[in-house]
Amino acid sequence: MEQLLTQFLEHLRYERNLSEHTLRNYASDLEQFFSYLAPCDPRTVKRSEPDIAAIDHITIREWLATLHSAEKKKTSIARKLAALRTFFQFLVREGIVELNPAKLVSTPRLEKKLPVHLSIEEAVAFIETPDVATDLGKRDRAMLELMYATGVRVAELTKLDLGHIDFRNRLIRVTGKRRKERIVPFGEPALEALRVYLDVRDGLLNAAPVSEREPEVLFLNYQGTRITTRSVGRMVEKYIRICAGRYDISPHALRHSFATHLLDSGADLRDIQELLGHARLSTTQIYTHVSMEKLIAVYDKAHPKA
Repeated sequence: MEQLLTQFLEHLRYERNLSEHTLRNYASDLEQFFSYLAPCDPRTVKRSEPDIAAIDHITIREWLATLHSAEKKKTSIARKLAALRTFFQFLVREGIVELNPAKLVSTPRLEKKLPVHLSIEEAVAFIETPDVATDLGKRDRAMLELMYATGVRVAELTKLDLGHIDFRNRLIRVTGKRRKERIVPFGEPALEALRVYLDVRDGLLNAAPVSEREPEVLFLNYQGTRITTRSVGRMVEKYIRICAGRYDISPHALRHSFATHLLDSGADLRDIQELLGHARLSTTQIYTHVSMEKLIAVYDKAHPKA
């Protein structure tokens, strides 16, 4: 089984170009499923080998039922089912099984949640929170400005190198999901914040031992190495406490705000799809619901028979 899992993850990594985050989730989900099928013997601390060919849709439904009884989120259950579908599809392709039993299991009905976003005033106030009198404050301001200006994901932000920035034309080259590249423009405020940060960036770089320095990396942590997505999350949480007191804001909220404000200002949905790096237009269409609320409010306020 371990060999099959290894082959499957290599297939996802090299043939489908899935992110490391997705790979970790799929590996964890499949490990949980096989632990359910063949739990470890407490005496030998060993797990029996599950019979792949004997797994049917009833088995999968029973596992999902245990997850539901354990009050797991529907989104989590849906992801685990997606992992099983993808795994068994790989086994069908390799000729190890004839049918994909996970295809016969329905995905749990998910609640449609509107993405959390800031108003323009809130976004501006939030971005201007860092103390630019400090080196790390200059870095944080540049990151927040760039996130709001381009709508990049946090993982995409942390992967940026200096060579990915075209300062003259105000463009960045972003590597998104499945290693797809896109070019995204940014405005003058983000450009100015980047220039201010670059004046102190070498000081951060020198904090790292010479052997560990990566001079091509754009955003560095206090140790002089590439900043992580977790560090960006902690940074955002810090400024939420200082600024707005809204604890439901995540780094992704700036991405949602970017898309919503563009749509509210008349941008075409397909252009926003391109900027966000969405593979399907249906993913981008969630922002029409956000703007529809605003449109209804304007209608109710302005129409004589509203």
